[in-house]
Amino acid sequence: MKLSGNTILITGGGSGIGLAFAEHFINEGNQVIVCGRRDDVLLKAKEKFPDIITRVCDLTVESDRIALFEWVTTNYPKVNVLVNNAGIQLRFNVLKADAKDGWDQFSKEITANVEAPIHLSLLFAQFFAPAGEAAIINVTSGLAFAPLAIAPIYSATKSALHSFTMSLRHQLSATSIEVIEVAPPVVNTDLGGTGLHTQGEPADAFVEGIFKGLKEGKTEIAYGDSVNRLRMSRDEIDKFTAQVYNATKTAIE
Repeated sequence: MKLSGNTILITGGGSGIGLAFAEHFINEGNQVIVCGRRDDVLLKAKEKFPDIITRVCDLTVESDRIALFEWVTTNYPKVNVLVNNAGIQLRFNVLKADAKDGWDQFSKEITANVEAPIHLSLLFAQFFAPAGEAAIINVTSGLAFAPLAIAPIYSATKSALHSFTMSLRHQLSATSIEVIEVAPPVVNTDLGGTGLHTQGEPADAFVEGIFKGLKEGKTEIAYGDSVNRLRMSRDEIDKFTAQVYNATKTAIE
């Protein structure tokens, strides 16, 4: 995809990976719109990058997603890139999970990670198709290929989004819409809670690596240990998943 002169919507763009993407896209000469659930987080992003455009939106609510699409396409009709980045990660023990009265939190994780990016992809693909050069970038995870057993729903949703992205790429292959998958490793953000990701890749270094892949025209871009996960054999996945679970299971015991 071309890296400058775009109008780009990034979901979950107020902090973490999303904000790092926003910064790099702005520096490349793009107009960037970010959305997120928390107004205070978006205000801080706006203070840091005054050119950024913000919109409060809860992507777990269908009407909010439709309103976001209509607002963006009406006010910024040149929008031509969608980055589905927003996500929720819950770590839990399935034997201790409150699946009766506390299902809402798990439902929101599924909705945010699968339903929302699929819905937005369908909406924007139909808008982009007649308009010319465009791109849909879906942020999955290395966990889509080798799961983190203590985050079972998150891993499953990212695997689902990977599969959808492959299908979307085939269906849009005759159009001018590029479909790109970004598969992060552990990145130092507050995903899942403050302090859970402190031993991973720095967000800036990760995004620089992804931009290198974008410049090279790759459609699947990984970084760090996610590079190997993308091409693991089934035996390697089984071994790796067991090793990671044994190293992390105390976090949910």
